[in-house]
Amino acid sequence: MKLIYCPFKNIIYFLLLFIILGQDSYGQSYGLGFSGYEVVQDKRTSLDLSPGKTLCFTGNFQISFDMSFLPNYETYFGYVLRIIENDKRNIDLVYAISGKNRFNMIVGEKLSRISFDIDSSKLFSQWNKIQIKFDIDNDRIIFQKGRDIFIEKGLHLKKNACYKIQFGINNYNQFKSTDAPPMKVRDIRISENGKLRYNWPLNEETGDIAHEIIARNDGAVANPKWITAMHSDWQLAKKITVDGTASVTYNVKDGTVYIVSADSLYSYSAVSTKWYNSAYKNGKAILNVGNQSVYNLYDNNLYNFLPDQKFLNKYNFTTSTWDKKFTLAPLTSYWHINKFISGLDTSLYLFGGYGHLVYKNEVQQYDFNSHIWQQVKVNGDFFTPRYLSALGATQKGDTAYILGGYGSSSGQQILNPKNMYDMMRFTIKDKKFKKLFDLKVKDEDYAFANSLIIDEDAKTYYGLAFPQHKYNSTLQLIFGSLTNPHYKLIGGTVPYAFNDIHSFADLYYNAASKKFIAVTLLRTDNNQTVVNIYTLLSPPHDAINQGTVIQDKSFWSYIVAIVIAGVILVVIYLKLIKKRLATNGQLPGGEIAPVTLQPMADYGEHNLNRPAFNNNSHHKNALLLFGDLQVFDAEGAEITKHFTPLIKELFLMVLLYSIRWGRGLSSEKLNEILWYDKSAKSARNNRSVNIAKLKNLLDKMSDCHLSKETGYWKIDIDYNKIYVDYYNYLSIVKDKKKLDIQKIKNLSEITQRGNFLSNIEYEWLDTFKSEISNEVIDTYLHFAQSTETSHDPELLIEIASYIFYFDPVNEEAMIMKCKALAALGKHSLAKNTFENFIKEYKTIYGEDFKKDFHSVLE
Repeated sequence: MKLIYCPFKNIIYFLLLFIILGQDSYGQSYGLGFSGYEVVQDKRTSLDLSPGKTLCFTGNFQISFDMSFLPNYETYFGYVLRIIENDKRNIDLVYAISGKNRFNMIVGEKLSRISFDIDSSKLFSQWNKIQIKFDIDNDRIIFQKGRDIFIEKGLHLKKNACYKIQFGINNYNQFKSTDAPPMKVRDIRISENGKLRYNWPLNEETGDIAHEIIARNDGAVANPKWITAMHSDWQLAKKITVDGTASVTYNVKDGTVYIVSADSLYSYSAVSTKWYNSAYKNGKAILNVGNQSVYNLYDNNLYNFLPDQKFLNKYNFTTSTWDKKFTLAPLTSYWHINKFISGLDTSLYLFGGYGHLVYKNEVQQYDFNSHIWQQVKVNGDFFTPRYLSALGATQKGDTAYILGGYGSSSGQQILNPKNMYDMMRFTIKDKKFKKLFDLKVKDEDYAFANSLIIDEDAKTYYGLAFPQHKYNSTLQLIFGSLTNPHYKLIGGTVPYAFNDIHSFADLYYNAASKKFIAVTLLRTDNNQTVVNIYTLLSPPHDAINQGTVIQDKSFWSYIVAIVIAGVILVVIYLKLIKKRLATNGQLPGGEIAPVTLQPMADYGEHNLNRPAFNNNSHHKNALLLFGDLQVFDAEGAEITKHFTPLIKELFLMVLLYSIRWGRGLSSEKLNEILWYDKSAKSARNNRSVNIAKLKNLLDKMSDCHLSKETGYWKIDIDYNKIYVDYYNYLSIVKDKKKLDIQKIKNLSEITQRGNFLSNIEYEWLDTFKSEISNEVIDTYLHFAQSTETSHDPELLIEIASYIFYFDPVNEEAMIMKCKALAALGKHSLAKNTFENFIKEYKTIYGEDFKKDFHSVLE
């Protein structure tokens, strides 16, 4: 990545990082989703990698991509990929409905011998890498799925052929197809003769363009389902208006949302996305305003209740009837009451509420076995009377957490009511409240939707927060800890028409479809209820909406001063950076740096005066990444041998992300690359064990520590005390305008140890290696063209030799060296240089170099 020099770069980098704070978009989930049989043909998804043209290759080339299937659809059939050779022959990867091996490679009109299957546990739950190599030299296609390799020979593949490459359906000439499985694809890469030529990350959020980040060969998408947007923007799944006063509840076992209305029970499946309704067989129900519903997981029944009347009614799914008759009751005193069912004593517990100008702090209990209502005598910390709180219970139902709300210590609405942000814990065994902490909220006040989603293992929660003082309000996910007041708002917002007792909102989560579900209810003046159901894929992207974010005092007080001083500089800087950023913005493991916002880490020049590492000297605290990996501790002992293969890969991933991008890696990204074949729990356990081992190794080096203070795993290094050749390399190449002979010598000392991590091969590492090779060559060539070197042929020869170390067939370096040797009168050496070059060129590219020696010297 090329950045311009800016004297205020530290301020700007910090501001840029703040702008993208929390955005885990590219480290979490991205890609292109495809619509198939679930929609009509005109709404199905296609991706054309070269709209209006073809992609041509002179020799061997390879296509690779990550693929997964979208779960819970009825029909899976169609074209994953269609490759059309010279407009004459199709080579397809097709998924069939039946058969042992449902993925098949088709050539023309015949099945090839390449067929395979992917276990459904992997096909629907993780990314699966597919590689297709066109080995023209040996007339074969090599197909690789994970570690499985398949080969089809005798295909009469052509050199210098041109191809149309399309995913999903397509409308191209006689090769039209309208069948595509509901899938998602990302990180499409095409390499030729081992060199990456094209890369479509598919990390867009909107639009019909798939941006290609190396050659700017953008693809065209029809009817896209951008995965990033599905993790950041709530999707409206269903909107319906029902008669009477409605209530909502959720069956967490099968992912069904139930809407209880006056005449029917409506249900929405988060798994199948289907909507059903069943009219009551015993006539309309008189549902009183303020009624609520609850699904009991312990007896698999749906109940509707009204606390004022100590009334609870059970729904019979078989007969579509209610067990009891509903009767009209006075206006409730328990609006927005919180609830949960405890498996410890099979009881329904109710908390707080509001009515008749009074906030409640009562705890009520209904025993499903004895059918008895009672008020619970509680102890512990004072539970302030409130409503508009959020409650979440543990899986066993032995503990409930209640967050915030609106109320007053006296319970009287006229006596200074206000928003509250305390986290209270209630335990069933001792009926005890415990205040855990208060959220620190500034400026706009917030209340909460009715439920919290509790993650017991991680000790975290999700909820929905909204400003309750406005009618046209919005709901947004809040993510926080159960052990401390740290929290943040994530994802987009959900429109919420809040009219106090006329409105209701709730939050649910379905593990099978990995969806959050937000439901809003609004009772209208004509006694109808408008129901909106929204979904958001998990994990939600940490994309803070500046208009709705709940703010933390300590964080924002630090930010404001910097924003005031730097905002003008940022605007100018972003305009300049847009023109100067390099096209290769790819991160390892498929992540893509957003080139207009993501800054390069600040590689200061304070460490450049430290001499390069000398293999003959006794160095302490050194990390060497060029050539063979070497790690030296604080005593000067090499500890590289103590890194097991897994620890080594973990170490390098976190280190390179930390140095190159200044932010580190998310836990999810580590799981995805290193423990993709493990369950979430197993991956978490493996990660914890290996993180601990890595910390112990790094403790042997002073001023080098593994941390997760920012939410990402990151290696923090004091570069004044620890020598890191990769950091010094970045310090040199970051600003080509400030290159001088000393920096070029320092760069040469670094790179002469060998290519970057020369004996280590990881797929995610390829992009680092490619970027470094390109940047080193670009740096040498840039310096060679400066006035400082133009009249120094010996230095030009030396620079050309450095370039050949990374690219033996670099034409510019060959021309530069030949001209410099000729200028020194060494014509035979110049001729030998040219002849060695054309031999190497022929070996690599399989064709003759087009220029002769005399034209090179002109």
